[in-house]
Amino acid sequence: MGNVSGIKSCYGCGACAIACGKHLISIKENKDGFYTPFIENTEACTDCGLCESVCSYTHDELATKNVPIISFGAWSKDENVRRRSSSGGVCYEFEKYLLDNGYKICVVRYNIQLRRAEHYIADNLNDLDQGLGSKYIQSYTLDAFSSMKRDEKYLVIGSPCQMDSFRRYVKKFRLEDNFILIDFFCHGVPSSILWKKYLNSVSNSIEELSGVAWRNKQFGWHDSYAISLSQESIKERQKENISRFSTGNAFYEMFFCDSCFNKACYSKCKFKYDQSSADVRVGDFWGNTYKDDDKGVSAVVAFTEKGKSLIMNSDIERTEHPFEVVAEGQMKSSLILTLKDKIIFNILKTDIPLKMVVTCKRVLNKIEKYMKK
Repeated sequence: MGNVSGIKSCYGCGACAIACGKHLISIKENKDGFYTPFIENTEACTDCGLCESVCSYTHDELATKNVPIISFGAWSKDENVRRRSSSGGVCYEFEKYLLDNGYKICVVRYNIQLRRAEHYIADNLNDLDQGLGSKYIQSYTLDAFSSMKRDEKYLVIGSPCQMDSFRRYVKKFRLEDNFILIDFFCHGVPSSILWKKYLNSVSNSIEELSGVAWRNKQFGWHDSYAISLSQESIKERQKENISRFSTGNAFYEMFFCDSCFNKACYSKCKFKYDQSSADVRVGDFWGNTYKDDDKGVSAVVAFTEKGKSLIMNSDIERTEHPFEVVAEGQMKSSLILTLKDKIIFNILKTDIPLKMVVTCKRVLNKIEKYMKK
């Protein structure tokens, strides 16, 4: 028996906090910009071990041993939903279907005031809009997770590590009949320091931020790594500031250099490719199959019969494909932390502007390339 007090670089999923019967655990950002559990009153802790038992980080194996049973390319029949979603918009359709069948939806929105992504509970169709689109930063889960009632039904959508811990939680408390879990093909979780630096770097061109989208399809799905910052102008007309990875967006340049992620994304990630504890895994259907489709296609994989039923009963367009085709272009193994990554991340944590961090990263890349000759 024990507790999570010694864990400082975990997934930050918050499952330990909701498992604690004495409510002793809080989730806060550490010095590297990642959520971490803290026991507020160690003297009141009885070392019952519940927090550790639901913690995915402390286990080498997955919470379940499921394998993909069926996979699809899919998209929403609603063109507006498909356009506003990161890929094909299938999660929104799953949410609508389950709302109609008595479920509440736990998904991620962006909180403008707190500058953070956070899970929230939607119990009506209007509330679902806040969860449209992927958020490429770590989400704060505790408020939403702790508000769930064990006698109600929920769809929960989150990162693979979050859903693995949550699977342990619902199994521990025998709640599996009340939950459906969805995760996604995950590249990695960047530090909040990167996101805050990015917002500071564009603050001069933004009057008052009113909305954020990490995947804007104005230039097509295949060029949709584009951050859209909505603002309310002094003339009361909404304007958008759009910056694409393909034309030098600093956030995505840092994101895809793989140097700003949580330590657990390198050493403790066991969720790549076909490794999932969720009922369904979603993502972008990259590869050759839909290379000429620029509206967006979702990769959808069922890992359980419950997940398969959700896919088959939701009102979506779908075409079955082998898993290897659906997962084409997705990472098959976890990231490897290099000395260069450590140097870049330490530079990111300083007070220098993001533009200079990107310059340092480019210089280090050139040095690395030269040393390999």
